[in-house]
Amino acid sequence: MEKDKTKLIQRFRRIEGQIRGLQRMIESGRACEEIITQFASINGALKSAGFFIVMYYLNDCLTRKADSVENIEKEIEKVIKTYISSM
Repeated sequence: MEKDKTKLIQRFRRIEGQIRGLQRMIESGRACEEIITQFASINGALKSAGFFIVMYYLNDCLTRKADSVENIEKEIEKVIKTYISSM
């Protein structure tokens, strides 16, 4: 699982760089279309990272909490609802 954490941190560092780039674009007065394109790219990267976190949680965290099938189903439902409502 350490490999997954490393991949996730790398994704967030890339997103952080994209956000800094977006700030510079706004400060320098770049065209609205370019800014919106960069924003859409960041948004997509965040959604992808969010999905990765949900999958990590479902694969790793829930297997350690597996005391009953009913509890796991409730936990999965809660996680997916939380993720979807953030979109």
